[in-house]
Amino acid sequence: MTDSAHIAAVTAADFERIVLQGSFERPVLVDFWADWCAPCRQLMPILSRLAEEFKGQFFLAKVDTEAEQALAAQFGIRSLPTVQLFKNGQAVDQFMGALPEGQIREFLSRHISRASDQLLDQARQAMAAGDLSAATGLIERAERDDPDNSRVFIAKVQFKAIEGDAKGALEMLEHTPLDLANDPELAALRGRLAFSAAVTDAPPAEALEATLEANPSDSEARYQLAAYQVLAGDNEAALENLLGLLKRDRQYGDDAARKGMVAIFELLGSGDELVARYRAKMLSSLY
Repeated sequence: MTDSAHIAAVTAADFERIVLQGSFERPVLVDFWADWCAPCRQLMPILSRLAEEFKGQFFLAKVDTEAEQALAAQFGIRSLPTVQLFKNGQAVDQFMGALPEGQIREFLSRHISRASDQLLDQARQAMAAGDLSAATGLIERAERDDPDNSRVFIAKVQFKAIEGDAKGALEMLEHTPLDLANDPELAALRGRLAFSAAVTDAPPAEALEATLEANPSDSEARYQLAAYQVLAGDNEAALENLLGLLKRDRQYGDDAARKGMVAIFELLGSGDELVARYRAKMLSSLY
């Protein structure tokens, strides 16, 4: 094995320095392999070639599990090859087996910043500042420079939403690229767009509150009020309204109350206290 500036064989003695500490500077891909493992020998030249091609955007560390059995056990290696990606001192993703090069590139793209990603970040900043002309130019440049970057699609949907066309953005999401199907940023965006679309032709929030005061069983008014509350950042009030709607009228809007609660959970993230509390309440009301 020939090492380079981007590749090194790693042992227990230098694993902390090269992998754990090194992953604070750039992603470190750790290839756990063994000489007797034929798929390992198939995978190794692909990883080495990619490490050279990416020119330092990630570092490839190779661990011989026969010589470093304790290290392999420490990181839960049960089959070979296993490849783990480290960032900020922790393993954040992995794959097992000798994947084709295209799938490995896709794996790396989830963790390695591309030049076009920087353009997309600038486009988001321009959108936040209301400079839609600059945002358009940056998105177009990112797509032209890097047509394989699927995150351009997210920026386009965000731009459509910033323009105020929530329904158009939702229509775009019907054609989400396969590799973004489970993207958390896109899931959160989808939720916000659905709530925005729900209030496009709705009465003002104050009018909805008056309607519910007079008729608490008005399902549409309760759902629309919850949508306003989400968009205003009052997620607990929205969840409470949707929970009430779920208990009273499960059939409303093709299970809109449950779907709305799930959308808020995706917006908040799994670590939020509201998510744990209201997910339990939702499940209790369903079963």
